[in-house]
Amino acid sequence: MISITDYLTSSGGYARMKELRAAGFHSREISALVVQGQIERVKPGLYRLAGYGATGEHAGLAEVCRAVPDGVICLLSALDYHGLTTFNPSEVYIAIPHGAKPPRIFYPPIKPFFFRERFYAPAIELVQTPAGEIRIYSREKTICDMFRYRRKLGEDLAMESLKQYLKLKDSRVAKLLEYAAVCQARTVMMPYLKALVS
Repeated sequence: MISITDYLTSSGGYARMKELRAAGFHSREISALVVQGQIERVKPGLYRLAGYGATGEHAGLAEVCRAVPDGVICLLSALDYHGLTTFNPSEVYIAIPHGAKPPRIFYPPIKPFFFRERFYAPAIELVQTPAGEIRIYSREKTICDMFRYRRKLGEDLAMESLKQYLKLKDSRVAKLLEYAAVCQARTVMMPYLKALVS
């Protein structure tokens, strides 16, 4: 019979408890392998091969997207991914639909934000990386979210992201204004935008 580690290898390094049980593995076998360090518990009900997927530049983001299926990389983590900040977040910032259960994930550390549907749904991009698929907000939506959360995360970080964005050859001010309206940040952002593009 196939071993748990072989099963995990064949399923891309990850498996949920219900999948392991359906494959005929007992929970005490799984627990024993966790204790031995051969497999890791990513969050309740989700396991991976020890060390699997822990390499690559965006491994942490991919891990979180795999562990939190309705999560979207947002705010400071999205700024960092898009190269729009010098700030290096120690947690993965993730947007979750308002009213969803808070995610329980052991690693990497996360900082969840509960977005209402009108803020959650627009501008989600799917990015394929060597570490796995990442769900992340577009550059424009991320900047507008930063202005929406400027009191909580810092106006200086929102301003830095806007300045960095406007330096890009492919910056799209019309798209930025479109998402500023969606994020209810247009009034706040307009004076800064006018000062920077004038």
